Amino acid sequence: MQRITKAPEERRQEILDTAIRLFYENGYEKTSITDIANAMHVAQGLCYRYFPSKEALFDTAIDQYAQLVVDRYCSILKRGELTLKQVIEQMSGFPDAETDDSFTYKLCHGPEGRKTHNQLSMCICSKLFPIVTELLRSAKEKGEIRLEDPETAASFCVYGQLGILLQTELDGEERVKRLKAFFLEILSLLEIH
Repeated sequence: MQRITKAPEERRQEILDTAIRLFYENGYEKTSITDIANAMHVAQGLCYRYFPSKEALFDTAIDQYAQLVVDRYCSILKRGELTLKQVIEQMSGFPDAETDDSFTYKLCHGPEGRKTHNQLSMCICSKLFPIVTELLRSAKEKGEIRLEDPETAASFCVYGQLGILLQTELDGEERVKRLKAFFLEILSLLEIH
């Protein structure tokens, strides 16, 4: 068999993509590094060159997908010309940011994906936290809001919303609507008049 050489980043991404597909198709527990290597027609050692374990591979794939989702959210969050109120009003909801047909999406949102979805949610929150902290600091500096501790407020906004977002008995649009209404209500209490 002829050896195919690929750039390290391309090979790393190929391993991630193959692993996520197999995790989705067979389940995480039933997929081994050997299965991933066999599906790629490469030696098992190649996978271990990029990832020390199946868990590290999985965590990297979730982190990568979380960054993709955060990047979609940030298109509005990082627009410095908007007021905090405008950011809240224009912010897209998670149905817009997380909807796609990738194997990672299917793995995280499928019927067996609760644990994976929770891991994804926490990863997204950890990536959004510094962005929201900076957004609140900026609003404070511009004189839009009274706020002693932007970091604590950001933590509450980012991690606190999970209580609503994980209420699966509500449809996605209703959850987003409730969150926006709540954030606007909190903002009205903090606004400088």
